[in-house]
Amino acid sequence: MEGKTLIFPLLAIALFISQTEGVATESSGAAYKNFIKTKCNITSHPSFCEKTLMPYASSVKTNSMRLCEEALKVAIKGARSASVIISNLSKQKGLSQYEAKTTKVCIKSVKNSVHQFRKSVKAIGDMLGEQDEYELFYARSYAYSALTKLGSCIDGFADQPERKIDPNVKKVIDRSMAVISKLGNVALSLISHR
Repeated sequence: MEGKTLIFPLLAIALFISQTEGVATESSGAAYKNFIKTKCNITSHPSFCEKTLMPYASSVKTNSMRLCEEALKVAIKGARSASVIISNLSKQKGLSQYEAKTTKVCIKSVKNSVHQFRKSVKAIGDMLGEQDEYELFYARSYAYSALTKLGSCIDGFADQPERKIDPNVKKVIDRSMAVISKLGNVALSLISHR
């Protein structure tokens, strides 16, 4: 397999995530962007957080829970894109039996993560009055679970000698998982420090 053909899908994930969905007006835009920048500073990936969430400044405004929701939605988009890339990878000719099996495990892991991220979005949407702390607990738990689900994929490749895995296949999987992990960690940090 050629490394160039596998790198293109990773660039597609980055482009997809960075697409803007709204432009903040100049008068309020600065305040909204400053809000996101301040919130992103609490995450372990502040510049990545800013880059991925700044396009949502006009819809988030200065609402912490809306920012958490958008961060989770971005994580879902990134995970879906990664799932497509890994699915296409699993269909390529020349994969060993082990590589094909492990990529299928990764696809399942990513789909499970998407499901958990969606549950987290729902928990945030369900927050009302006295239930806030209860729903917030579930939102955090589901986001954490989404990140844990990715471990099945990562473990499948990490435990095997490199000779069994084409380095280009491993690189695509590792990069895809890294993007999802970063997006999920940003969302989890924002939920935890709302």
